[in-house]
Amino acid sequence: MSKCIVVLVACVLCAGVVFAADIAPGVKQPNFVIIYGEAHGWANSSVQMDDAIPKSRNDFYHTPNLERLAKEGMRFANGYAASPRCTPSRAALMTGKTPALLHMTYIGEGKKDMVADNGLKMIPPKCVLELSEDEITIPMMLLNQGYATAHFGKWHLGRVNPSKHGFTENDGPNNNGGPENVNSPNPKEAFGNAEKGMAFMTKQAAAKKPFFLQISQYAARGPEGARKETLAVYMKKAGLTEDSAANLKHLSVAEAAVLDDMDVTIGMLLKKIDDLGLAGTTYVFYSADHGGQGRNQNAPLTSGKGNLWEGGLRVPFLMRGPGVKAGACSHARVAHFDLLPTIAELAHLPGPLPKGIEGGSFASILATGTGDVKRSRPEMYFHFPHYDHENDGPATVMISGDLKLFKVYETGAVRMFDLSKDYSEKHDLAQEQASKAAELEKKMDAYLKEINAQMATKNPDYDPNKAPEPKKGKKGGK
Repeated sequence: MSKCIVVLVACVLCAGVVFAADIAPGVKQPNFVIIYGEAHGWANSSVQMDDAIPKSRNDFYHTPNLERLAKEGMRFANGYAASPRCTPSRAALMTGKTPALLHMTYIGEGKKDMVADNGLKMIPPKCVLELSEDEITIPMMLLNQGYATAHFGKWHLGRVNPSKHGFTENDGPNNNGGPENVNSPNPKEAFGNAEKGMAFMTKQAAAKKPFFLQISQYAARGPEGARKETLAVYMKKAGLTEDSAANLKHLSVAEAAVLDDMDVTIGMLLKKIDDLGLAGTTYVFYSADHGGQGRNQNAPLTSGKGNLWEGGLRVPFLMRGPGVKAGACSHARVAHFDLLPTIAELAHLPGPLPKGIEGGSFASILATGTGDVKRSRPEMYFHFPHYDHENDGPATVMISGDLKLFKVYETGAVRMFDLSKDYSEKHDLAQEQASKAAELEKKMDAYLKEINAQMATKNPDYDPNKAPEPKKGKKGGK
């Protein structure tokens, strides 16, 4: 990291919200290990993510090291990705800002929006595909306080090297294909990145230097993404044979095997932290960039990747470390854009947060599991002005307390759900509580206008005869 970037960090921290470092638990300069999963559904592990919902655990999956994180740390039953898509969620995690504010609302690296010529009613906006070097990230803030920083695995925030965003050690601006640009980087990269992470931690421990390490997983790309021996276990569990063509279509088998391998690598990292004597000074965080792909992959939640239904947004959210209550399940609503202010508080960083931060710290929740996140706005917003996997088209979601408002721009339809009673989003309250829905819609519209969010616009040349062929499954995953 050059001196000019360090100076930039110091200058940008001149305005914003002051850190509440005096109430942060833990040591003066704790270490941070962020393990970021790919397309991992909320209930697609052997961890029961919500202590009141048995169906938030899936006994087909075997993830004992995620279970260990849950046992030794805290589960957040209501943990959210910032978007139902990869790039926007990653940008939000790094910056503490929503994808709507960053104008990074869709996937990058030249991928075009899923729009047929004049066959769709709305035209999605051209969003930003490269994380701006002007944005202050978590590693940039920590680097300025003497931390070592590293990122290994999927980057997917543009073509600029992660070093420009604060990661002095990294394996490049990798996308889905990994550093070798192959169809399925796993299992090679899953284990390779764990090895790189362990070497990095060992080096910093020897130097007695605090560190921030992020390991970002690659997606399940079918059976070839898992070790053969792991895949065989799940094929047997599903009653499949090697010569059965169904094994190539049975997504849950491939996904479970890839997640099992990933879980093994998490165990490797946890063991290394123990062996280095760092368990008492290191926070370990696990989450995923969005829900699993396919409307049936995230039960009991509705829909999945590319959708603003709970199945696309609600994800595993686990944290272990000094001052974190072991075995606790918090029902506070937290999101990836809350991670920057949380780490800033836990690391006792001096001065205010960077200007424009939308997330809030959940550090005060870690000791007991109770309390709420204090953000600049009490609501959480998820803006996705795009067409994607079986979704309803451009839409925005707002969560206010337990109420979730869902606005679809093609039709102007507004839905409202009480997530405390209806996590599967089956009972639309928008008509029953019309005045409340209108109140929330007005607040949501004002927010989008305030931050100059990019919006989809009506297609003046729309021709229903050119509409793309509908995919199997009902829109919205219902």
